[in-house]
Amino acid sequence: MELKQNRVRIIDGLRGFSLVGILIANMLIFQYGVWGSQEIDLYALPNFEMTVYKLVHIFVEGSFMPIFAFMFSYGIIKMQQSLAAKGLRQKRYLARRFLMLIGLGSLHSYFLWEGDILLFYGMMGFFLLLFMNRKPKTLLVWGIIILCLASLLGFVPDDPNNPASITDPARMEAYVLKTITVYGTGTYEEIVNHRFNEDPLGLPDYMMFGILLVAPLMSAPMFLFGMYAAKRRWFESPEEERVSYLRNILIFVPVGLLLKASHVLFPGNWWSGVGEISGGTILAIGYIFVFVWFFSRSTQSTWLPRFQAVGKLSLTNYLMQTVICTTIFYGYGLGWFGKIGVLAGCGLAIVIYVGQLFVSQWYVTRFRYGPVEKLLRMWTNFSISGNTRQRPEKPVSVEHVG
Repeated sequence: MELKQNRVRIIDGLRGFSLVGILIANMLIFQYGVWGSQEIDLYALPNFEMTVYKLVHIFVEGSFMPIFAFMFSYGIIKMQQSLAAKGLRQKRYLARRFLMLIGLGSLHSYFLWEGDILLFYGMMGFFLLLFMNRKPKTLLVWGIIILCLASLLGFVPDDPNNPASITDPARMEAYVLKTITVYGTGTYEEIVNHRFNEDPLGLPDYMMFGILLVAPLMSAPMFLFGMYAAKRRWFESPEEERVSYLRNILIFVPVGLLLKASHVLFPGNWWSGVGEISGGTILAIGYIFVFVWFFSRSTQSTWLPRFQAVGKLSLTNYLMQTVICTTIFYGYGLGWFGKIGVLAGCGLAIVIYVGQLFVSQWYVTRFRYGPVEKLLRMWTNFSISGNTRQRPEKPVSVEHVG
């Protein structure tokens, strides 16, 4: 029983752990905007801030969101298995869950922040239904194939001055400069209007449609790897797999860091973009093994239950990060948009996350589910109590978002 509980703590803990990296990476968007975070030169940051920016890009950005995706699809398989064991229609429950995420994501992106991922996760959920009953080997092969195809997108020039680039430097600069003013000093209505009516790219509709079709390729591999891991029962016996975890750490972490660093240290080379895309996924897998290895023997750890609590409330905590940060940075709040710098932003992210570690642990000792998680269960199960109608004594185990 203790080993099983430690396994569950590690799975929830991984989901919670991913949120610290997601917040640090998202802090760039909260501070500088979706496009401004990619055009950071327009903010004329000092050298030490640019160094921190590059370190965040290498160690954090693009390598924690994939962990969240991994745990999301891992949870889908575990939920499917739970529903199947109870004789329930799996796709019906999962479809309702995905529709709820699409609804939450639409509200989140419209009323609060353009960096939402819930809408995308809900849409990806329907895509993953195609792979739900596939064999583990099939999932692994497709994940690798899609990762290789996605990496080829790295050949697209990211230098706006390159004739093959899809962005217009003058148009992008004008957009970012206007964003600084509107987000930093504007009212809530002005910010929403800017978010939905200003276009930094000016691309024709057919090109935007093509981008939307290609976008899922970037994250699909980690979704498939998460399903593979669930079917292969990763983390079932973490105490017995420590040597294997350590071996994987020594492979995935250095390779992932090297590939991601190539894009930062050698920008403009034809191969560096490929390394960045593949390296983000590889490093994410390495981070998963680091976390599991570190806590696989720490059954009495005081920190693992805190990560677990954040993971159990992952959806609520994710949305709360948006509420807190938009209030701090946007004009209708403190108006710190683009003002405190990358290093201070990282520090602020750590402070917010540490607060969530302690508040979440306090919360789960008093309530079984977070407020948003409870709504997700109620909708998924079509039940006020959040439990299935067929067997109320055995509530459907709806995995947390991640």
